[in-house]
Amino acid sequence: MIIRKGTPQDMNAVLELIQELAHFEKEPEAVEITAEDLIQDGFGEHPLFGVFVAENNNTIVGMALYYFKYSTWKGKSIHLEDLIVTASERGNGIGQKLLEQMVLLAQQEQVKRLEWNVLDWNTAAIDFYVQSGAEILKEWQLVRLDESRIINFAKKKIKLK
Repeated sequence: MIIRKGTPQDMNAVLELIQELAHFEKEPEAVEITAEDLIQDGFGEHPLFGVFVAENNNTIVGMALYYFKYSTWKGKSIHLEDLIVTASERGNGIGQKLLEQMVLLAQQEQVKRLEWNVLDWNTAAIDFYVQSGAEILKEWQLVRLDESRIINFAKKKIKLK
């Protein structure tokens, strides 16, 4: 098993992992992106994300997709959007290797934070993260305006049409 930077040619497999995660998180219809979107957004002129893939016997079995962000309190940070290992490969240390790669990247980039979200019912992931030394911030809640809420906000508050 190897961990390496993802390439445009890996994006079909990455999309399959994203779809597997959406199914696991009980939102199989939520994935709207395509492999072409991933290629354009991750490998275009201004990449919006980076990705590491875990490959076993020439098959991608896991991935860690991340992007840089900025904390007004701490400075440069990395947000780990998704760390996914296909169900048949869980428990083989692949998630640990992907997380280790993310920690190495955080050190190389000298970021002040590496952070991500986890669903409160995903106890296996929570246990894994806590055992890895991560802190679960229970007092913080995710706040989101999805596409329809952005449109509604703009219409009501900004008077856009």
